[in-house]
This record gives sequence, C-alpha cells and structure tokens, in this order.
Amino acid sequence: MDPIDRGPEEYGHDGDGTASPQRQPREPLTPDFGQHTPALARTVQLVTGDFLLTVNPVDGSEIEACPPGQRPGRPAKRSAADRAETDRAAKPPVPPGLNRPELPLLERQEERERLVRLLARGRSVRLTGPSGSGRTSLLDLVAEDCLDLAPDGVIRLTGFHRTATDLLYDLFHAVYDAPLHRPDREELLALTREIGAVVVLDDIEFGAAALDELLDATPECAFLIAATPEVPAPSADSAIEEVFLGGLGRPGAVEVLERAVGRVLTEEEANWAGDLYFESEGLPLRFVQAGALLRQRDELRVGTSAVEEFGVFQDAPPVDAPFDASLDADEEDAVPLPSLGEAAAPAPLLASRLSASARATLRFAVALGGEVPHQAHLPALVGDTHADAALGELAGCGLVSPVGSRYRLAAGVQTQLEAAGYGDDVESGALIAALHYSWWAGHPSVTPERVCAEADALLAALSALVPATTPPGEGEESATVELARTAAPAFAAGLHWSAWEQALRSGAEAAVLAEVVGEQAYFHHELGVLALCEGDLDRARAELETSLGLREAAADKRGTVAGRRALALVADRSGITLGLVSTSGEEVPDARYEESASPPGGIPAPFPPLQPASETYTLVSHQASTPTPHNKARGGLRGYARRNLVAAGAGVLLAAVLGTVVTLGATSNNNADNPSDKVGVNPSASQGTDDDSLGADPAKKGDKTDTGTATSSPTDPGPDGTYGTSDDPTPTDGTGQPSDNPSGTRGGTSPTPSRSTPTTKPPSTNPTTTGPTDDPTTTGPTDDPTTTGPTDDPTTAPPTDTSTAPSTQTSASGEASSSAPVDTTSSAAPASSGASGAVI
Repeated sequence: MDPIDRGPEEYGHDGDGTASPQRQPREPLTPDFGQHTPALARTVQLVTGDFLLTVNPVDGSEIEACPPGQRPGRPAKRSAADRAETDRAAKPPVPPGLNRPELPLLERQEERERLVRLLARGRSVRLTGPSGSGRTSLLDLVAEDCLDLAPDGVIRLTGFHRTATDLLYDLFHAVYDAPLHRPDREELLALTREIGAVVVLDDIEFGAAALDELLDATPECAFLIAATPEVPAPSADSAIEEVFLGGLGRPGAVEVLERAVGRVLTEEEANWAGDLYFESEGLPLRFVQAGALLRQRDELRVGTSAVEEFGVFQDAPPVDAPFDASLDADEEDAVPLPSLGEAAAPAPLLASRLSASARATLRFAVALGGEVPHQAHLPALVGDTHADAALGELAGCGLVSPVGSRYRLAAGVQTQLEAAGYGDDVESGALIAALHYSWWAGHPSVTPERVCAEADALLAALSALVPATTPPGEGEESATVELARTAAPAFAAGLHWSAWEQALRSGAEAAVLAEVVGEQAYFHHELGVLALCEGDLDRARAELETSLGLREAAADKRGTVAGRRALALVADRSGITLGLVSTSGEEVPDARYEESASPPGGIPAPFPPLQPASETYTLVSHQASTPTPHNKARGGLRGYARRNLVAAGAGVLLAAVLGTVVTLGATSNNNADNPSDKVGVNPSASQGTDDDSLGADPAKKGDKTDTGTATSSPTDPGPDGTYGTSDDPTPTDGTGQPSDNPSGTRGGTSPTPSRSTPTTKPPSTNPTTTGPTDDPTTTGPTDDPTTTGPTDDPTTAPPTDTSTAPSTQTSASGEASSSAPVDTTSSAAPASSGASGAVI
C-alpha cells in the first residue's frame, strides 16, 4: 500500500460510490533527493535547582537564573496506575520468536518467605549471591508478594553502573510526576524523605558509606538489594539484614535440566549432569545452558534421522517433539554428548548452532562490552529484517540475562566468546554501532527517554572507539565525535546526567585526537554548564574558560556569547568579578564596570619641566602600588571597554592642559639674588621719584625686558576682582588678603593665564615656595624629589646672567620654542623674569 495515497480509495472512488475529486499531481521525486530541508535543532528547557537550563545541541547549552514564573511547584506523587506503568517500563521486553515456558524457581521458597517477612517489618535486606544464582528471578517473586506493603508500592531500580546520587534521582522520578525538573540536593532529600515504598534494587555496585548515604536519604523505604560477593559490604553500624543465596542441590539442579530439555534424562545424560553439578557448584544458569546443549543435540539427531527416513521433501516431525528413546546406538553416537569442558564453557558451542543473525548479535554484544542492542535495532545492525528474533534465541539458550530494562551477556559469556574469536573485530562492530546510534539518537522522532534507555550501549561504543580515533579526512567527520555530540544533548534532556558527563568526557578526548577545535570547545562548554548545575564553581570556571579560549581561536562568535554568559553566571555565584577580555577587541556583553573608577594605571601626572639639554617631554604616570583584583582581572589597558578608553583619554587630555597652566608658574627661578626679580608686577612699597610716589615704574603694556621676555602680563586680581595696579599700598597675594612678604615681592611670577580664562595663583605661606607643593626642593605637582626647579640653596642655583639666558617667546597656544642654546653648566632651570621658558 502506498503510504501517501489512501488505501482502497486510491483508484478515485470513495466509499459512497462517488468519484473523488481529481488529485493534484505531485512534484517529481528527483529534486527531493538533493534538496532536503535541514532538521530543526531539538532544544529542551528544564529546571535544575534554581537554574533554567536550555539544552542547545548546536551552540552549547545556555543556563540562567530561573525566572519566578517558570519555577515548578511542589511535584505531586504518581497514581497507582502511573506506578504500574512505570514498573512495566522498568522490566525488559519479552524477546520475540519462539518462547519457551518460564522455568519455576526451585528450592528458593524458604529465602522467599524470609525476605517478605523482613520487608513487612520495614527492614532493609541485602541478598548476596554469585552471578548465575538466580538473584533476579527471586527478586521478581518477592516484589509480587510486597505490592500492598507500602503506600507508594514497589519501585524497581537497577544499580548497574549507577551511583547513589543517580539512584536517588531515579527513585524521585519513579514516585513523583516531575517532567523536565531536576531538583537540587536539598530539595531532593526533602522529597525522598517522604517516600514510603519497597525499593527492589538489583545489581548494585557500591556499599559501605555510599550505601549508608542512600539509606539515610530514604528513611521511610525498605530496600531489597541484590549484589554479588565482590561488591563492598554495608558498614558495620547499618541496619541491613544479610541473606546469602547459594547454588541448588543436586536433585534441584537435575530437575532444572530436565525442565530445560523438556523430557526425562537418560542414564548417560544423568551421569553427565552429575559431573556438571560438581563443576558448576549447582548454579541454576549453568544448568539452563546445559539444557540448551541437550536440546540442540536432540534437534540435530532428529534432523539427521528425519532426512534419512522421510527424505528431503517430506514432512519432518517438529523440532520440539519429545525425545524418542528408541533411537539405536549408532544414531546416538552420531551426535555425542558435549564434553565436560564444553559444558563448563558452553557459549561457543551454543553460538555455533544458532542462526547467523544470532551470531552477528553476539559479535555486536562483545564489541559493546556485553551490552546487547535493543531488539528494535538488530535488523538495522545485522542487515536482516527478521534479526529481532535473534534475541529470543539467545535468551532461550541462557546466553543473555535481564539487567534493568535491557539484556546483557550472561555471566562468563563475554570471556568465553572472546576466547572463541568473537572479539577479533571489535573496532569494526563498534564503528557500525556508532554510526547507527548517531543517526538514531539524532532523529526527531526519538525521545530523550528512549536514548537514555540505550545509554549503556552508546557509552560502550564510545569507549571502544575513543582510543582508535584519528583525524578524519577532508570533508569527513569523526564517527566517535559525532556520536558523542548527538547523544550528549539527549542524555541531558532525559535527565540521565551521569551518562551526559561520560559522553562529554569521551567526546572531548575524541575531539582532541581528531584535532577538531570547535568540537573541543563544545564539550568543554557543556562540562562547565554541568559543573555549574552541580554547584562545582571552580570546575565550571575552568571548563568555561577553556571553552572560551578554543572558541575565540575558532572564531565561533555565537558559541563565545553563550560561554561568556555562563561564565558571568559563575562569577555572580562565586562573588568574583571576572574580566572578560575579547581577543578581537569587542566589548564584552553583560560586563558592567564602574565608570567613575580610576584606571588601572592611575591618573597620569602633568608634564614635568623641560630638562636641560633635552627637547622632548616624558609622560610620567603613577602606577598603583598594590594591584587590586579589578586590575588583575582586566589586565591593564587591554581590560578597558571602549567607553572606558574614551573616558581615560579625555582625562589624560584634561590633565595635560591643567598641568601646562600650572607648570608655567612652577618652573620659575626663585633665587633672591637674581636682579630680574627685583622688579615685580606688583608695586613696591619703597619711596620713589615718580609722581605717583611709589618708586615703581608703571608697567606699560607691550614693554619687554633686556632678555626679551614680556613683562606686561596681567597682575593678580585685586579685591574688586579687576586686574591692574592697586591703589591700596598694602600688597596682596592675589586673593584680596595682605601678603606675608613684607618686601612686596613674590616668590615667583604668576602663571600666564590663557586668553579665555584668567588663572589665579593659590595663596602662599612660604615666600620661597614655588608652585602648589609644600616641598621647597621641588617645583611643580610631581612627587619626584629629583625634579629640577627653583631652590633656596644658593649653592645649587647661582645667579644667572640675564644676558646669556635663553630667550623664549610664548605663543597664544601655549607652545614654546627655544631661540638660544641652553646653558648646561648649571643644574637649575634657566632663570627668566615673567613667564617661564618651559611652556607647553
């Protein structure tokens, strides 16, 4: 039937006999093969603790603080019908094909009743027995007897490759209806304390302190735990009852063998079974496999005799017909009994008599470390449409055993098959499985829960392929990296986070071997997000910083944004301000710094005075003596955002302008013996011959001294705020207050103001101090004591002849040019009256 056209109506007739309207012709199929619409990325949002996690398989998962409106409420417990459905899903599927009747549990009634009594009292029990002793079958019977003991019923869990934390979350989701919700540790413990159930836990792999942690977190639960003797025992102070499960007695072992064969044993077969009993210590699994050997022998004998008696084209008796004891000795010798060695390791002999699909399934299981693929995957893996029936063959022979909701090779079968050559091509089988699972896990119709059910098989394929990973060719992709990249988001969305972490670590290792930088960045990003969800901030920061470095190297802008956001969340949780520096010079999103904060290098100092024999200026900036975390994180000028760089540049320019104005008055020579300082801009108090009776020549605008320096600069403002000569005989210092200098002279000339803004000199209390500093040995605002400037020591700055002083001409823009060579015989600055020669 055409899957597109409707069934019986495909010829143009509806059910009522009327003709259906003419269908529109479909477009040709040829373009569809080359123009497929790309599948949308499957993103899933889930709540973990107080985070909202968006699983993004393309650029990496995004994590943020969960908004209040999206926080889930307190989860409700499942109903009895929902618990029954969950229990059904926890059991392995029934293998298809010819199913043999289920064997009864023999000689276990006493242990069964004891376990039920202990559980009814609320006691936890640990059932210890070797592999193949029938622990799983006994647990199934006890679980059926305890359905009505606890308010939350019976919960089945598997401890195979599971930690105590994994089991707590499995128990939580089995009892509570909380889809896409993974509570944090505190909330999880609060909810599990309210669970009252009988927990049947098979194949546990831990004990001691980890088991005590599991029991303490569930005080209202009674555990029935099954373990092998190799698993660590519970701690001495734990209230766990120990029940040991051994092998069967000889009568029980023979009965299991007869039920497996389906007939009564002959005398020779009974003796053979007795020898097998002493060799196998009465383990039921060994007699199930021995029964399969005898059943295959009967099939071979019946098939040979049927061909000889009825011919090839005649009807032969059914394969499962009862054994005919009337066969003569020659026919019995044609198919002899297996030897004791073959019975002790029956897997190779059993596999040799199975179908080709069953043998191919065993090879895949060996390549996957004992994991048998689900029966739905066998047709695609094996290449046979009826390969799903192979699982029934393997289960009937005792070569596989149930583990949780799936099947694994039975105890000892893996080693026996590897010795028989089934493990010679492990890498090829793992590669085929990896390619199939990559396609299947990435299909839009496959839910994350189904991928999590096959987690062990996928992880086994990764473990087998990672050591042999090599860089792919041009245009090719690494199968190992592709499988990890496809399976990891599904594990995260399915809340199987232990498998998520294993897939990420295997993928990161494979990406390094394959030399794929972009994939390395993805896996490290996901590991950082996982660590953040689990509260490990140090590991999260390390993984995210590694991912950011790789993504910036690969120019992955979208991935870089996701990594920066996650790293900012880590910084917010840890209380540390991170300096996120982009190698491309871009401003970091969501990075906020204090605009008014001082730059890491300090505020630049004004320009120092011009040194002798030097025509260049040096910008001296004050470096912070004690680096702060902010300086460390931002790494100097590279840590600035663009807006901070603009603000810092404006500050430098403003400081330079102000320093220029201050420097004009800071570099004058204050030597009292200098004749050029005898006449100041302010009138003196001495008696003179002029008609103003002040003895001072009135300064005329535009006059110049012999040295060529202008002396017509404006005076300091008087009390009325105007410039010029004051009528008040009391000399002032420019602020309207009486000057401390009785001679009326100033220690230095006023700095030349700009044309737009008049500048006043601050009051001075020391007549020998020049500039805004209190240090008489320094000039200008710098703190360097070696700066050259005016000094009161007459030995360091001898009087300079004004006839040899360099002449400078000050321009309106504040720039200075030297018109005469500088006298280098003195360490002091050249003296001049009026404006300084060191003008910017």
